[in-house]
Amino acid sequence: MLLGLTTALVATVCFGFGSVFQAGGAREAPHADRVRVGLLAALLRSWRFLLGTGLDVAGFVLSIVALRTLPLFLVQAVTNASLAVTALAAARLLGARLHRADLLGIAAVVVGLTLLALGSGHAGRDHASAAFHWALLATTVLMLLLTFVLARRSGNAAAVGLGLLAGVGFGVTSLAVRVLDVSGPLDVFTDPAAYGLALGGLGGYLAYALALQRGTVTAVTAAGTVSETFGPALVGVVALGDTARPGYAWCALTGFVVAVGGTFVLSRFGEVESESGLLSVPAGTVPAPVPTPPGADPGADLGRVARTAPPCKGDLPDKTDGEVRTERQMP
Repeated sequence: MLLGLTTALVATVCFGFGSVFQAGGAREAPHADRVRVGLLAALLRSWRFLLGTGLDVAGFVLSIVALRTLPLFLVQAVTNASLAVTALAAARLLGARLHRADLLGIAAVVVGLTLLALGSGHAGRDHASAAFHWALLATTVLMLLLTFVLARRSGNAAAVGLGLLAGVGFGVTSLAVRVLDVSGPLDVFTDPAAYGLALGGLGGYLAYALALQRGTVTAVTAAGTVSETFGPALVGVVALGDTARPGYAWCALTGFVVAVGGTFVLSRFGEVESESGLLSVPAGTVPAPVPTPPGADPGADLGRVARTAPPCKGDLPDKTDGEVRTERQMP
């Protein structure tokens, strides 16, 4: 259990830093009104998105150990607590301010994960029926179809829907890792869960990138947390036999609720692009005036503005300087 918990925590750090870079990279890409190759090509040209994706891949590799040795409700709560890492990373790297609510959210995540670790028992089964494996693949196919539909829509509602779908994709990936038959190469390639794993991961990243372009990171992250955390946790308990320690079910349940609650509090901190100061000027800021070169006529710019203004009705032409200008006709 110690090895699995350690790898889950390191994976959480990777996911937290990856979110900061992915959010910036997705906003650098041109806005896409549908799923197309151009969007993927634009994302691949963004070093921020590539770095964030690389950290996510490293986190996923580390989380495989945790998913095979720990209850799903523990792993999902730990990895989704990466928002606490994101908040701390944004404060350190981007100079973002941590408000009281953010600090309370971080504290809730730490306390919740501690209780959850104390109350978690052993993982349940690492295998399931063939119908379960096919259901994972069918879920990813449905998720991709709905992603294609929502990609044609815009607004925060579409962003929330895409965020939910991204969480479904990532949740299926976690379940597939848990039940994947790894007894041999042939068994892996003939297992529907293996294709559900691949499609769920790729579809989740696509839906997440599209969601970030349509709404706030807060809405996207909160929606994804719901489907990615609660879905696999419930399936793990009901279908795979994950349990808490005997007599500590209250501790595990309380820790899960507190940790997820802290994640929701921290979801507003996903707006890292507004703290970076790179995308917009703060409201109420007056741009500094452009200095006039030495010897230049301070009124030259005003003259140029006057000449480009459209003439008013009743104006007469004035060609004293060789250009068509206007002067007001006196009544």
